[in-house]
Amino acid sequence: MFISTARVALLAIAVSTAQQAFAVQQVDLSPDRVRIHVPRNEAAIAQIPPGFKFAQPGKFTVAVSGVAGPPLALLANDDKTTIGSEADTAQLVADSLGLQLNVVQTSWEDWPLGVSSGKYDAVISNVTVTEARKKRFDFATYRQDVLGFYVKSTSKITELKQAPDIAGLKIIVGSGTNQEKVLLAWNEANEKAGLKPALLQYFDDQAAAQLAVQSGRSDALFGPNSVYAYSAAITGGIKRVGTVNGGWPLQADIAVTTRKDNGLVKPIHTALEGAIAGGQYEQVLQRWGLDVERVDKSLINPPGLPD
Repeated sequence: MFISTARVALLAIAVSTAQQAFAVQQVDLSPDRVRIHVPRNEAAIAQIPPGFKFAQPGKFTVAVSGVAGPPLALLANDDKTTIGSEADTAQLVADSLGLQLNVVQTSWEDWPLGVSSGKYDAVISNVTVTEARKKRFDFATYRQDVLGFYVKSTSKITELKQAPDIAGLKIIVGSGTNQEKVLLAWNEANEKAGLKPALLQYFDDQAAAQLAVQSGRSDALFGPNSVYAYSAAITGGIKRVGTVNGGWPLQADIAVTTRKDNGLVKPIHTALEGAIAGGQYEQVLQRWGLDVERVDKSLINPPGLPD
């Protein structure tokens, strides 16, 4: 189920303390907001296999899941139009291939069968490349999977990038997540080095978690960079002080995902390369505060995370 405009506000706006309030910047959630476009990429079009049958003729049908949340995927203020960085990235590919974009709202559980069956031409929904997924799908990368450390905007903490930096801090993290594994490993290293481990705190609600940081009950948040980057951009209440690769200690890549060996990954890769070279890709990331997740080039089926 996609996240409504009201839920976006809850996720994005951390309640200010009595001592300090943060001004909320205006974010355009209109369904009519102009997307960033690119010209047709003739090289990419030429790579589309002869006679290739798209899910809908003349359209690039892309599945986007609401699980990712803003700024990756959210509903516009009409509560039906999908917007966000994933939809904007899909627009770049569709334009490059000379096709009309058709974004389909789907659940995370549905996209593998949907892509395999040809219901969707591709999924652009924060899908990480793994070795298991490479057996069933082809990938063209377009972002890095990045985890971010965020603190109160007025915090004296300036950098959290390695184990010693978190010693003795109270850090909010999701239970059972990759980021929790990072902190547990860092705590173990700190204890061996004679340093005090960080105290891990768990919250079910993002707004409550950000309030805990702003009120001083917690020192930092550690989680998917995209979610906190969006909140930082529109509230000014938190700031990023460090990042870690999402596959720590391995490289983790986010990619456009297509059916295995159907020939579509090559033109999509060429389309992404063109958008990177033309600067439109950078514009999309800047629009949604995801500059730190940029890649210098798209890769086809890079090494994936082990399962």
